[in-house]
Amino acid sequence: MMRLTLAVPAALALACLSGAARSTPTPAPTPSQPAGTPSLVVLITIDQFRADYLDRYPGQLTGGLGRLAKRGARFDNAHQDHAITETAPGHATLLSGRFPRSTGIMLNRVGVEDASYPLVAGGYGSGASPARFIGTTLADWMKSANSKTKTLSVSMKDRGAILPIGKSKSDVYWYSIDGRFLTSTYYRKELPAWVREFNDRQPVKAYAGKTWSLLLPDSAYLEPDSVSVEMGGRNFTFPHKLTDDLMDAGSEIRITPYMDDLTVQFALHGVNAMELGKGPQTDLLAMSLSATDVIGHNYGPDSREMHDQVLRVDRTIGVFLDSLYKLRDSTTITIVVTADHGVGSIPEIAPASVQPRPRRVSLYDLMPATVARLKAKKLDTLAIDLDVQILLANRNAFRQSSDLDAIVDAFAVDARTVPGVARVDRFSTLVTDTLTDDIARRWAHQFPASSQIELVVTLTPYSTWGGNVASHGSPREYDSHVPLIFAGAGIKPGVHTQFVRTVDLAPTLAELLGVKPSERLDGVALKDALLTPR
Repeated sequence: MMRLTLAVPAALALACLSGAARSTPTPAPTPSQPAGTPSLVVLITIDQFRADYLDRYPGQLTGGLGRLAKRGARFDNAHQDHAITETAPGHATLLSGRFPRSTGIMLNRVGVEDASYPLVAGGYGSGASPARFIGTTLADWMKSANSKTKTLSVSMKDRGAILPIGKSKSDVYWYSIDGRFLTSTYYRKELPAWVREFNDRQPVKAYAGKTWSLLLPDSAYLEPDSVSVEMGGRNFTFPHKLTDDLMDAGSEIRITPYMDDLTVQFALHGVNAMELGKGPQTDLLAMSLSATDVIGHNYGPDSREMHDQVLRVDRTIGVFLDSLYKLRDSTTITIVVTADHGVGSIPEIAPASVQPRPRRVSLYDLMPATVARLKAKKLDTLAIDLDVQILLANRNAFRQSSDLDAIVDAFAVDARTVPGVARVDRFSTLVTDTLTDDIARRWAHQFPASSQIELVVTLTPYSTWGGNVASHGSPREYDSHVPLIFAGAGIKPGVHTQFVRTVDLAPTLAELLGVKPSERLDGVALKDALLTPR
């Protein structure tokens, strides 16, 4: 996890939110359901799923992902087009159609954690809510068009369940390590009967003591199985056995493909209990599968474990689709598959062609010199602070702008000497060149122009912040490039190679459903994906 203190993200949130556009939903029109409109829209987000995973293992994706990629509208150059490619900002773009600078969800560490909304029915973890989210999402637009619309959002992660649908007070549930799916008091005071019924079955029991072995014969995997940097040097070879202890298994399951199986089971139980997709209105299911992210952070994208996980999530989505189509007519369902971000190779074992060699970077050692410069000018030593890759300043604390510029410039000079740092940019000037500079454009999409950010730091390829074995969070293409597939009702199959963004997903679905966004969007409808664009 990234190093942070509570005070800095709070200040950053206030500074950034002051420049983000606020909006309110438009009044609800008379409900109507155009002929041919889907009865159910399903968004499947695979956390940390790189776009190249779809083609990395030829002939081996024979489940749901493989089917959707062949039969749907596939956009092969889709990106999370912002700089800090993390779970919270990425999920927030999907159904909002807006970049982090607009949604208010600009960092994981300024995401959904909220002690004022504790978990319902106990469980493990902090309270959570979408309080920091600004604006609306497809869930709100659908509800405005038809008040009978129902929404269910589920994930292992709180942010993976909450942020796709923004502030909508819908059915939103995430996983607790005691083996239950829970929610917070933002959404309801007690769990509904169908959730309690699922939890009472103790579904984790089926996985306690279970062994994660290779899905295919050993010869199908070209990756070495003994790479000691994986998992921090422990449990880095197959097979991987879960503990027999039920409570511990509830935690350990998160680093296996079985977590996705559990999430799918819960989602299907919810579809059945809530009667999603039965009509006449269009309903929405958002399902975020998190195991790929946990496995990727611990074993890396080039590991045998990741190879097997990609095959298993493909099969798991296949089981989900087959089960869903037994419950509902497949011709009335629209499916979308995408990801919140990608991931980079483990720095220590990145390909030899990667030069300069990747590093694990921290800039906090530069702060004592910055504090000394503030003291020398008799300025508040808290007037400048560093939050990982962002240097912030309280401009009101400086009597002269030249003092601020001198101290910020000195920090930038020092930062550029740190191994692993590729560029240090003034945020205010960087946003003026977003047509030819992809990295500048992504930083401009990350924060409002009015935020009190002085510098943003970009690392060399595959260098990382923080302590995960493998990580993401950069504006580099291996972190931004994600799959984007539309399939099913109202979708025209085909393969498209033009540059598109995940913010285009929501306006495309809005176009398909004939619903009106409640505010200006950053994305545009991908009409190539639609059988009958409006």
